[in-house]
Amino acid sequence: MTETVVTKHILMVEDDALMRRSLAFNLEQAGYRASTAASAEDALVLVSHDPADLILLDIGLPGMDGLKAMHLFKQQGDIPIIFLTSHRRELEQALGLELGADDYVTKPFDLNVLLARIKAVLRRFERTLAAVESTTLVVGDLVIDPAAHTVTVAEQPLELSPREFALLRVLAQRVGQVVSIDDLLTLVWGAEYLGEPQGVYVHIRWLREKLEVDPKRPQRIVTVRGVGYKLEPQTQPPEV
Repeated sequence: MTETVVTKHILMVEDDALMRRSLAFNLEQAGYRASTAASAEDALVLVSHDPADLILLDIGLPGMDGLKAMHLFKQQGDIPIIFLTSHRRELEQALGLELGADDYVTKPFDLNVLLARIKAVLRRFERTLAAVESTTLVVGDLVIDPAAHTVTVAEQPLELSPREFALLRVLAQRVGQVVSIDDLLTLVWGAEYLGEPQGVYVHIRWLREKLEVDPKRPQRIVTVRGVGYKLEPQTQPPEV
């Protein structure tokens, strides 16, 4: 029995009008809901009102290019992205940034190959999301529930921003281990932020203000000078 995808929304960002129409038609025939945009700027507006399950993103767009657009899409949410490219230089540039996208397809492409890539990326993304969302992290009296997006300390709820939550979760997944600044940037902000550690410093300070009895003498989120940070379990109020 053939498996049919009937609910996934695919957004295609491509400046070639003929390709947009043709691929949108074929995506609909394959059981997806397809929408299109001729520019990254239009796509960013569209996806803010109608979230996509996957984005097909041309790298060589007029105006804002696909690489810049990818970073902005990722800031809106964890959306899987497949790059479309017809130029080797574009692909080499994307690979130089460690893609950041979930896959890429070079033009001209076989429709069946593209559909297979779409299905594979969606399945991989769903498996990863399910694994992350189903795992509650317990670090001493700190409990992080990704599915409910909640954090409690000694059974008291904490209000965290999405970035604070993501940062704390990464530290909790490696409890007792030192996580470098570069790793935190890559895992929480994205590889494109390497060399810009200020965001990590600021968010660590905000987390300490919410987690620590004395933020100036932290015992949960510990600094390992010159390396990074590690999360230490606490089962009773730290000594001040």
